[in-house]
Amino acid sequence: MKLGIIGGLGPLASVYFYELLTKMSDVNHDQGHLEIILHSCPSIPDRTEYILDHTKNNPVPKLIEIGQELENLGVDYIAIPCITAHYFHDEMSKYISIPIIHLIQEVKSYLIENKIYKVGIMATTGTITTHLFQNELNDSNIECIIPQQQDKVMHIIYDNVKKGTDIDMDIFNDVSEELLSKGSQVIILGCTELSIVKKEHHLDERYLDMMELLSAVALNDCHIKVKKDYQYLLEGRKTCKQMY
Repeated sequence: MKLGIIGGLGPLASVYFYELLTKMSDVNHDQGHLEIILHSCPSIPDRTEYILDHTKNNPVPKLIEIGQELENLGVDYIAIPCITAHYFHDEMSKYISIPIIHLIQEVKSYLIENKIYKVGIMATTGTITTHLFQNELNDSNIECIIPQQQDKVMHIIYDNVKKGTDIDMDIFNDVSEELLSKGSQVIILGCTELSIVKKEHHLDERYLDMMELLSAVALNDCHIKVKKDYQYLLEGRKTCKQMY
């Protein structure tokens, strides 16, 4: 099977997603790894900018164009290592006939399976204002706690990770402490740039990395066995087979 990736949103997140797909695969030789077609297109307009202001450039036409290109290249599934882009999932699916992994639905399955009903959300302002997590999770009685210090989250995403500068962990920890003090059982790293924070600073089990979840789901859908250390991410999936 083949996985198509709409990447470049941003580039560092796409690089790390490819690394995770490789690292998390339980294979013994090169030929056992998943065939992947990655189209990295950093010129796709900023998703948050458009969501907050529709006079800005619309990213959807380019997202659809690249999705259709990947489909024509014979991929079986499409993954998008950008959480905010999932706001356009339904619209994209009207023009792309192969499955686009819906990561927000996947995280709901994971939380229900693990009896987690109160979560903190660290994500872009675009993701927060569209209630992307809240609408999906609240339907299953999962409470979402949004940080009052949202500007600090955006600083980490846009001024640190996207610009390739050192991550200000004092700011990151301030937001984490706020969410945990309000009763969050886990903090969802709801932006793929925040996965870079976990990678570089080895965050503990209080954080759920959406990029790791996307990698596990993509491998599982494409029939690649997931390493034992990551199999817990698949426990809530109806399509998860016993061997994975």
